[in-house]
Amino acid sequence: MSASIPDFEHARLTCDDRGVYTLTIVEAGALNILGTPVLRGLTDALQWLAGRTDPRVLILRGSGERAFVAGADIHEMAALAPESARAFITRVRALCDAVRALPVPVIARVPGHCLGAGMELAAACDIRLAASAARVGMPEVRVGLPSVVHAALLPGLIGQGASDWLTLTGETVDAEQARAWGFFQFVAEAQELDALVEQSAAAIVAAGARAVGAQKRLNQHWADADLETALDHSVSVFGAAFETDEPARCMAPFLRRRSG
Repeated sequence: MSASIPDFEHARLTCDDRGVYTLTIVEAGALNILGTPVLRGLTDALQWLAGRTDPRVLILRGSGERAFVAGADIHEMAALAPESARAFITRVRALCDAVRALPVPVIARVPGHCLGAGMELAAACDIRLAASAARVGMPEVRVGLPSVVHAALLPGLIGQGASDWLTLTGETVDAEQARAWGFFQFVAEAQELDALVEQSAAAIVAAGARAVGAQKRLNQHWADADLETALDHSVSVFGAAFETDEPARCMAPFLRRRSG
């Protein structure tokens, strides 16, 4: 299956026989910095993946263990003018939008630095798993910029107070604090991070594919909708699940165990 995957600039996409894809940032330095070529390559890879029918889950990671993504390219940003700045940040938005639009869950593997645009990219993922050495932060104000685009997800993920503190101070916090805030679902020692990622990926693969896709879309709807709208939409999605045979197939083993 890997032989059919195209080459992408600064992005390596691989797949195993379960439909577990891994997207790795390559040739972007040890800190996996997001400049325009990297942003375009990753977005292209995600858009290609979105057109496939075989993915069950995507693991998003950087090269090496120093960082997930340590931020956007400050050398590129220093040369921006208002119009080029809008174009640059739109490319950051497009990458994060592509993650959120992917029909399958995306797991961020975070071994180290996860800063600025990197924290926004991780926030766009469905599951964030980290090594104990990871650090997160939104340091944009320290270089004269506000935190924007998918930083808007942070209040819903970690609460308004924690989001305000991160974006206003530019400080970083360790993995345990980020986990306590709810940004990371789980934190492991460095040597156990891949096993932690595999545990979540395997659980997703073992579940009903259509149900997982519907749940991802529903989770995003819940984040934006008022309670009554969310409840009404949930009823519709639940009913639509029975338009396929997936519920019957997935329930059958449980019913056989109970009747045995």
